Amino acid sequence: MSMKLLARSGLVRSQIAATAHTSPARRWGSSISQRPGSDSVRFPGAVNSKFTTDMTFLKASDLPAIPTYRVLDSDGELVDKTRPAPDVTDEEVLTWYKNMLSVSVMDVVMFEAQRQGRLSFYMVSAGEEGITVGSAAALTPDDVVFAQYREAGVFQQRGFTLKNFMSQLFANCNDTGRGRNMPVHYGQNYPRMHTISSPLATQIPQAAGAAYALKLQDLQNPNRDPRIVACYFGEGAASEGDFHAALNIAATRSCPVVFLCRNNGYAISTPTLEQYRGDGIASRGVGYGIDTIRVDGNDVFAVHEAMKEARRLALSDGGRPVLIEAMSYRVSHHSTSDDSFAYRARVEVEDWKRRDNPIIRLRKWLENQGLWNEEKEKETRDEMRKAVLKEFGEAEREKKPPLREAFRDVYEEITEEQREQMSELKRILETYPDEYDLRPYKDGAKGLD
Repeated sequence: MSMKLLARSGLVRSQIAATAHTSPARRWGSSISQRPGSDSVRFPGAVNSKFTTDMTFLKASDLPAIPTYRVLDSDGELVDKTRPAPDVTDEEVLTWYKNMLSVSVMDVVMFEAQRQGRLSFYMVSAGEEGITVGSAAALTPDDVVFAQYREAGVFQQRGFTLKNFMSQLFANCNDTGRGRNMPVHYGQNYPRMHTISSPLATQIPQAAGAAYALKLQDLQNPNRDPRIVACYFGEGAASEGDFHAALNIAATRSCPVVFLCRNNGYAISTPTLEQYRGDGIASRGVGYGIDTIRVDGNDVFAVHEAMKEARRLALSDGGRPVLIEAMSYRVSHHSTSDDSFAYRARVEVEDWKRRDNPIIRLRKWLENQGLWNEEKEKETRDEMRKAVLKEFGEAEREKKPPLREAFRDVYEEITEEQREQMSELKRILETYPDEYDLRPYKDGAKGLD
C-alpha cells in the first residue's frame, strides 16, 4: 500500500473514531472499575443501572405500550386543536393526495390485469399509501432508498412515472432493469432507489452498510450535503435475523439510516399476534439503543413529520440510526398469489376500507380546508385511470429487451465464457427457429455474435 493511501486510510480511521460511535472514554469517564459506595452498575455491558435489593422480573404486560403519534384523527380533523396546521403548502398536500390516488388507481387496474392473465404477478399497496408517500416527501433526491415490495408510493413521490411502472411490470425494452426481474421489483438511478429484490429482509442489512458507506464518503467530502438511507420493510420481515443484525450494526457504528417498518397486521397469512409477543416492532428499536417512534400510518401528516425529524436525527452527532414503526392495516391481499379471506374475515377488511384509511382521511382534511370536493375526486380518478390504461396498453405492446441484454453488466466486461454462451445461444436459435419465437424481442438474436 502506498504512503499516500496509508495516510488517507489513517485519516479516515481517525475521523471514524471521533464520530462513528460513543467512545469508551465518553462511556466511562474514568478507568476506575467501580467506585466505593457506588449505587449503580459499572459493568461494561450495562452502564448506570441502579442497584436494588428488590428482585423484580420485568414483565411486558406491566409496562405501558409505546404511544402512537398522530396529527389527524379519522375524520380529518387536527387531534390537538391548539397546535398550528401542518407545515406544508396546499400544493404539496394536493400532490401527496394525487400520488396516493395514482397508486390506488394503478393497483386496481394491474390487479385486474393479472387476474386476466396479462401480467404474471402483482402486489397492491391499499391501506399503506400514506406511509409511503408521506415518508418519501421528507427525503431529498440524494437520500438513498432500500424498499421492499409495497413501496410504489415511494417511487411515485420520487418521480417514477407511469411509463416507468408499466415498463418494469411488463419487462419490456424500456425497463431500466432490462427485463431481468419479476414484476413490482422497481429500481431507479436517481432519485436513488436500489432495485427491489424478492428475498425477505435482505435489504435491511444492505441499508445499514450503505449508510455506513455514505458516512465515510461524507467524512471525506465535508462540503457535500449529508445524506441518509431510508429502509422500508414490513413487520413480518422484522422476524428475520437480518433485521436484528442490521439494527445492531447500525447502532454500534452510528449509521445515518432510518428504518421504517410498515406494521400492517399480517405477514402474508400470519397475523401479528402469531408473529411476536412484545410491543410491536418499536420496542425492538429501544432494545438496540435506537431512537424510536411509533406513528399512525393512516395519517400522512404524522408520517411526514416523523420522517422529517428522523432524517434530522439520523444526521446529528455524526450519524445515528432511527426506527419508525408506522401502524396501518393491509386492506389488500398480500399479493395476487394470495387469498386473504382464507385467514381473515371479509367483514374485517370491509370495515377498515369504510371506516379509516389514509386516502379517505386526507381527503376529509382537504375537503375541510375547501381544497377538494366530489367533482374533483371523480374527475381526477377518471383522468388517472385513462392515463394508467394508456401506459398499460403501450407497455404491453412494446417489445422485450434484446436477448443480448441478458449478458450485459453481469461482469464489468463481457467475458470469454459469456461470448461462448452467446454464440451457443445463437446457434440453437438458428438451428431450431420453429421452437423459439423471437418476434417479441427487440432485434431478435442480433448482437449474440
